[in-house]
Amino acid sequence: MSSVTSAHLDHKLALAKRCSREATLAGAKAAAVATVASAVPTLASVRMLPWAKANLNPTGQALIVCTVAGMAYFVAADKTILSLARRHSYESAPDHLKDTSFHGAAAVRPAFLRP
Repeated sequence: MSSVTSAHLDHKLALAKRCSREATLAGAKAAAVATVASAVPTLASVRMLPWAKANLNPTGQALIVCTVAGMAYFVAADKTILSLARRHSYESAPDHLKDTSFHGAAAVRPAFLRP
């Protein structure tokens, strides 16, 4: 029977906090880039295109920019959390699971691919 020590739990908590911090930072960076990348064409189109000038009031423009920034934040944060979780689970895996090479017989190719 395995027992969980306080040091092990502290280590897991520290990893989780670091992962959260890195994901938040990655999301904030992505949101900042997305804000500029969506605000410039949105504001330019309102000045140049008659349809946009007539149909996009300031609330609509802000909604476009904020939606893009929010989506970028959550996508970047989620990707960061998943990549860190994958790395941490690989590091803590037993050695026999880390070897992902295939040691079996040569793969049988379908007849239409054989020379």
